[in-house]
Amino acid sequence: MFFRAGQYLPGLKIFTLNQHVMKQLTQLTYLAVCSALAFACGSGQQSDTETESVAEAIQVQDSNDGFVQIFDGTSLTGWDGDPTYWRVENGTIVGEITEETKLDRNHFIIWQGGQPADFEFKAEFKITEAGNSGVNYRSEPVEDLSHALRGYQADIDGKNNYTGQNYEERKRTTLAYIGQKTKINPQEKEGNLRANVERNAWLGLEVVEELGDREEMKKVVRSNDWNEIHIVAKGNRLQHYVNGTLMSDVTDEDPANRSMKGHLGMQVHVGPPMQVAYRNIYLKEL
Repeated sequence: MFFRAGQYLPGLKIFTLNQHVMKQLTQLTYLAVCSALAFACGSGQQSDTETESVAEAIQVQDSNDGFVQIFDGTSLTGWDGDPTYWRVENGTIVGEITEETKLDRNHFIIWQGGQPADFEFKAEFKITEAGNSGVNYRSEPVEDLSHALRGYQADIDGKNNYTGQNYEERKRTTLAYIGQKTKINPQEKEGNLRANVERNAWLGLEVVEELGDREEMKKVVRSNDWNEIHIVAKGNRLQHYVNGTLMSDVTDEDPANRSMKGHLGMQVHVGPPMQVAYRNIYLKEL
């Protein structure tokens, strides 16, 4: 992944430079180094190897583009999850269910660094065939249930029936299937949200555009291999990319039920024994 060299910070609160300032600093650094290279080359003091090393350093600095690493690769510092299901292994966060640890409800490992509003999130994931997982965002804790979240989810599953769709955990259910650009209209029926859900999808889901053939889009996901999930949440628009392909695109026009900020976490879902792994986890607040 192009930004693996990023800096790890357990909480973004201490990362105070905004993107405009960072861009200016990067440009100034680039100009300064270029000037130094020009001077050195003119005086015959700069070797080709040194020139390449400086150029690579500039590329690494610029390629991070505001993304901050939120998993250090060695520990769960900055994360909160039940160790029965979550651990660090070979530079990854692993979520696993065994025959001995089967779930009676979904569990999450939750990032403790804040409640992002507008942001981009990138991570690599690998999941077993029987696995069911996802990345929740703009979510809220569920009262009286530890390690449970309610909110938007970029869905991930090992059979690749849902990977990349937008599913709202413990709330309005499906907001966009793979290959859909949707507008989410306000609930029509008063009272319990379930009255506005049919066949595990929100009745206010309005498809405004087909992003492509669903079966063809599923082929961008590599089974039992590493893939990249990329979430872009800006205002009331929520986009999920897998391996660079836009899988779902939601505009949430339901003020009473939508969420504009909240917790971020990864899921292990009720079901048979499974394993999911996440690595190279990055966040950029917009």
